[in-house]
Amino acid sequence: MRTLIREMIAKEGESVVLEGWVRNRRDHGKLIFIDLKDRSGLVQVVFLPKPQEVHEAASELRAEWVVRLTGKVNKRPDNMVNADQEFGAYEILAEGLEILNKAEELPIPIDTDGREISEEARMKYRPLDLRRERMEKNLKMRAKVVNFFRNYLSELDFIEVETPALGKATPEGSRDYLVPSRIYPGKCYALPQSPQQYKQLLMVAGLERYFQIARCFRDEDTRGDRQPEFTQLDMEMSFAKSGEVMDIIEDMLIKLVETHYPNKRIQQKPFPRITYKESMEKYGNDRPDIREDKNDPDLLAFCWVIDFPFFEKDEETGGWTFTHNPFSAPQPEHMDSLMNKESIAEILADQYDIVLNGYEIGGGSIRNHRPEALHKVLEIMGYSDEKIQADYGHMLDAFKLGTPPHGGIAPGIDRIVMILQNEPNIREVIAFPKTGDGRDLMVDAPSEFTEKQLKELQIKVDKKK
Repeated sequence: MRTLIREMIAKEGESVVLEGWVRNRRDHGKLIFIDLKDRSGLVQVVFLPKPQEVHEAASELRAEWVVRLTGKVNKRPDNMVNADQEFGAYEILAEGLEILNKAEELPIPIDTDGREISEEARMKYRPLDLRRERMEKNLKMRAKVVNFFRNYLSELDFIEVETPALGKATPEGSRDYLVPSRIYPGKCYALPQSPQQYKQLLMVAGLERYFQIARCFRDEDTRGDRQPEFTQLDMEMSFAKSGEVMDIIEDMLIKLVETHYPNKRIQQKPFPRITYKESMEKYGNDRPDIREDKNDPDLLAFCWVIDFPFFEKDEETGGWTFTHNPFSAPQPEHMDSLMNKESIAEILADQYDIVLNGYEIGGGSIRNHRPEALHKVLEIMGYSDEKIQADYGHMLDAFKLGTPPHGGIAPGIDRIVMILQNEPNIREVIAFPKTGDGRDLMVDAPSEFTEKQLKELQIKVDKKK
């Protein structure tokens, strides 16, 4: 039975079976040393001159070969302990060796943090790139963060629900990724920019508290903290005021840092709340970096930005558009202005963004749960009654069936982990990201359709530009 490297310390003096990757080999003539790595850690293995066949097999080993070996767990003398390794006080005296798979010469090195290697090379050989210690740690910490969120919300009676990945294209701010339907020629599904409509419909369904670890897709220009597909912690609450949503998120983030990043310091608790107007005037943007010392990588300066304008002028059409999404409710004192379509530029949304070290890490709002209020928002944006019914009729009809007031928020998991891990962009905390220009070099995507696929979908492609 296989023993993990971390388990060997309880088996001193016993023979164990270890399986993993050879990280390096050091040949000292009569003695051969390798460092063996598995998911739990790394240990030095010593091959003595005897058994001779084991020693000879060890002389062939190269970096990243996959092996199974048997050996005795040995406590190293105090003067031989490797203090730089977690299990440096132990070694394995090899008794048997089986080579499970060989590795060709590595196209990229993995014994560094990888920052000196081009992004294109790292993305092309991503499975190899993920073997480096930094990347492995990033993925492990990401898993811990997600698990923490899931457990925290479950304890507060939130129900995890998966919403569809194939839905309807509706205008929500960014371009949709479209999925052509083979069964219904000329029609298509859209991948969700967010589960916004579905999570509100779950409030109509009476679940009251919902969350999911949601995959979202937006066809927009990429940058360091943005990807064509990303992951967010999506949540919604019925009968909630904005302060209740904010309090839950704030407490959750504080406890996350205290639990998994105790070396980091939160600059201010409770998180300061800054109006949109103040943020724009003082910092020149709506995601202020309020750190007292921007050279401190372990300083976390959270803040809330509130009192956002509901509408802004669309540069292309000259009409009104929403600043965040059309489903937000106005602040209560602005509801009359919304319903009467008066002083539109002065209407404030019941909207709140959570910001960390100059990055927006989540946005949310209290929603319009009354159909006539949502209809009025869409009217202000210039939608005809026919367009409103075609795009949002299902929401308006649902809101007529006894819908509670509700609100939520969607913190971005990629950005949160990126900042907590002191990484420069979210590609460093995603297992298989796209490059900065939206390509997957490992599988060569996006790729062209075959003629058969196009024929089945009844699509013609115009390659002329």
